[in-house]
Amino acid sequence: MDDAQRAVYFVNETVTQNQLWILTDEHGCVMLNTEDEDCVPVWPNEEFAQAWATEQWQDCRPEAISLNKWFSRWTHGLADDELAIVVFPSQDEQGLVYYPDELEHELKQKQHSVKKR
Repeated sequence: MDDAQRAVYFVNETVTQNQLWILTDEHGCVMLNTEDEDCVPVWPNEEFAQAWATEQWQDCRPEAISLNKWFSRWTHGLADDELAIVVFPSQDEQGLVYYPDELEHELKQKQHSVKKR
């Protein structure tokens, strides 16, 4: 899947499961850096997050975050810290970068469309 396809898959799967996944270690969550942004990578399920826990991240563990917790704490916290989110990065660290409010908007739009069905 390319970056856009992984992003769509991420949104669909995250809303279906009502949670997303990060990698954490004793210092907090894993961060990736682009030329312009410091980013928190997120994955749609534990298996994809666990697949990243290799080499420099081998001591990391996947952690689920409910969408309610993400909306109530993470969106504002990431925005306040001027952090972005890289959605479902590939093994070569490629993925679409979202600002916290953009990702929340995408997830809430999908939730709304699912509830209408």
